[in-house]
Parts: sequence; C-alpha cells; structure tokens
Amino acid sequence: MDQQQNIDFVLRTVEERGIRFVHLWFTDVLGRLKSFAISPEDLEVAFEEGVGFDGSAIEGFTAPEEADMLAFPDPSTFQVLPWRPSHDGVARVFCDIRKPDRTYFEGDPRECLRRMFRKAESSGYIMNVGTELEYYYFPDDHTPVPMDEVGYFDLMPSDSARDLRRDTVLTLEKMSIPVEYTFHSSGRSQHGISLRHAEALTTSDAIMTAKYIIKLEAYASDIHASFMPKPIAGAPSSAMFLHQSLFDRQGNNVFWGEDDNTYHLSDLAKHYMAGILAHAQEISAITNPTVNSYKRLTTGEGNTPESATWGLRNRSAMIRVPIYKPGKQLSTRIELRSPDPMSNPYLVNAVTLAAGLDGIERKLELPPEATAEMLNQGPEALAATGYAPLPRSLDEALDYFEDSQFMKDALGEHIHSFFLKKKRAEWAKFTSTVTEWEIKHYFANS
Repeated sequence: MDQQQNIDFVLRTVEERGIRFVHLWFTDVLGRLKSFAISPEDLEVAFEEGVGFDGSAIEGFTAPEEADMLAFPDPSTFQVLPWRPSHDGVARVFCDIRKPDRTYFEGDPRECLRRMFRKAESSGYIMNVGTELEYYYFPDDHTPVPMDEVGYFDLMPSDSARDLRRDTVLTLEKMSIPVEYTFHSSGRSQHGISLRHAEALTTSDAIMTAKYIIKLEAYASDIHASFMPKPIAGAPSSAMFLHQSLFDRQGNNVFWGEDDNTYHLSDLAKHYMAGILAHAQEISAITNPTVNSYKRLTTGEGNTPESATWGLRNRSAMIRVPIYKPGKQLSTRIELRSPDPMSNPYLVNAVTLAAGLDGIERKLELPPEATAEMLNQGPEALAATGYAPLPRSLDEALDYFEDSQFMKDALGEHIHSFFLKKKRAEWAKFTSTVTEWEIKHYFANS
C-alpha cells in the first residue's frame, strides 16, 4: 500500500475498532522509547500536519529556546495494543520527528537509519536484518539474582519462565512481529528470542517493540526483565545478534556467491564485511554504549568477540558466517555478534550499513578468516597478526568515536556530539564514587 492507502486503512481501523487513544512512539538518541497520546479525532490532522510537542523535554533533542518539534505518525507502523481493553481501545504508531519547517530533525535516530537506507537504495541495495535478543529475568529491578537453575535449550519443569516466554510471543505476534523461536539461554534465568528478518527500519521498530513487550509482560508477572549486557559477574552475557544481508531491487540476495564454494559469499558481501571490520573500533561506542557493555566484551567467554575478526560458524568472531544450506541462497547472510541489547537499534543498523557500504565503495579486501586456534590466543596475539582489538572500555571506545569523521558523517553532527557528551558523563560517573541508589537506578533502567 502507498502512504495514502495506509492512512485510510488506519483511520478506518480506528473507527471500526473503537480506538479511544493513539500513542505516538519515538526514541531518543540513547534508544529510550518515548510516547504521548492523542485522541482519534486528531489523527487525520496528525498525518497531514504533525503533532507539536516540547522537544526540549527529550534529552538530546533541542534547547529550550528551540523547543517546538513535530511528530509525524508513520501509518505503516500502526498497531492496536492487544494488552489494553478492547472497549475504548488503545493503538500505537511510530513517528518521524521534524522541525517546525517540516524538515527532518537530524537528532531523530529513525531518520538517521532512513537516511542511510536511502543511500543504500540509491546504489541498488535494500538492507534486511534479523535479530536475536538475549536478556535476564530477575525478582525485581535492583536484585540481579537468577530465578532458575536451567541452562541452554533445557526443557525442564523448573524453567519458571516458560509461560512468560509464551505470553510474550503471543503478544508480539498480535502486534504483527513474527517470532522465529524463543529459548532458555545458557545462563541461569537468561532467555533469548529471535525475530524474523525484515528491512532494516521495520526490524529496528520491531526490536524497540519487543524490548518494551518483554519488560511489560515481565512486569505483569511481578518480575524484572534486564537487557544489561553483563548483569552478573561470572555468568553468561547478553547480546543483540544482527543477521544482515543486502538484496537488489529484483529480490536477489547480493550476498550470495555462486562461485565461492567455501563460504558462499559474493565479492560484494566480502567488501561489506571488510568495511565493518575496518570501522569496528569507531562503531563500538554505538554497538556497545554502556560501561557495562565492556564487561561483556572483555570476559573471554569464548562466544564473545574481542577483536575485529570474522569466521565461518565461529561464535568467537565479531562477524560469523552461518553455514550455507543448499538451495537457500536468499538466506545467505552475516551475523554481527558484537552489539548488545542496550544499544539503539536504529543507530546500530545505520552505522554498520554505513561501514559496509564504505567497504563496497572502496572495494576493501576482507582479511583472512580467523580460525578457532587463532582466536584462542587472545586479542594481543591477534593484534600482532593485524586484527584490530575491540575497545576494552567505554572510555576507549569514545576516543575512537570522537576522532572519527566517518562516524560524524554517518550519524550527523547532532547525534554524534550529544552521544559523545552524554557517554563521557556516564563514564565519569561510573568510574568515580557513586551512590547505591545510582547503581540500582542504572540497573533498573537496563
């Protein structure tokens, strides 16, 4: 459907379903979901003229003297909220943020990704992304204590969250977000959910929705869902794996390499991978944006990347190439394993697409595959053979980020400068003396 058809469908659904409130969703630079509600009577005008709000109330948007912003609902993202009453129901729609003159706001993460998506389209590529999210369930928002003794893929009566995972999947599917599978992950009380692939903007919207619903369903069960990358020392960490591929306008997967009998990757796919690896240190602040993120990347767990490497089926590499299934060319993809679930999915997909396109444009050569034996030697040994180590702290990641013109171009000056300022302050706070409340608050908001 085109834009007007989408709008007509939304307006008709609102009337037929008796929707009483429409929540306008958007995210700030740090990936925190924001919302305010309008009445259905105002929705048609909102599609045409936007809805004004105080942008200075959103951290990282505008200064008080430039407060006026407009939220334009994207009708293709409209969904009725299944957990709200059917009578006087509630719906949500993601919004694009614009300035009073209706030009796109450079601090809107959704627009940042769309801008990079348009650049890929101009070269004939459409980015598809699937994701696997890991997270923990805890008794409350300040007690990181596991609630079961269950391990990876275990089918056990003691898996107390099996019904909670089921309810989460059912709610997501009612929101038109297809779930591939769910499972108990390797850590005690750790869980995972895999969302089917879609184009990059739709997947990013789906990740934001999934994280909210996971927390919402957990809250309804009087427990806390945490996306903190490393909430428990010595326990497995949580990741946000991204399965990426590029398609052409005819629907062909341009990552598929017919002449490559080992990896089944095209030259274009290898250039794309080389671009991500070349910019790995610069993009780490976006893919791993918290102090806690680097407790995950420096554990040496065996399935967490510590260097900018790639490998076939190798879960210790930053980029893993999943095994090719004969006749499944459309499934050819790469798996980016460094991001964690505290990152902003719009910005992660934007900067990795930018890095991949840079690799394609410059025809960067993919370095040799890092074998399991090489990865077992650690980042120092890998660095000696030419593989760049990933940053070991948020402070180090921000140093690369600050000095990178590539990141300023990919994100825009507004997002780059605010993100840098905010994360520098976060690093300073968590490396100095902090109160118990501040630590708990940080945990509760993860």
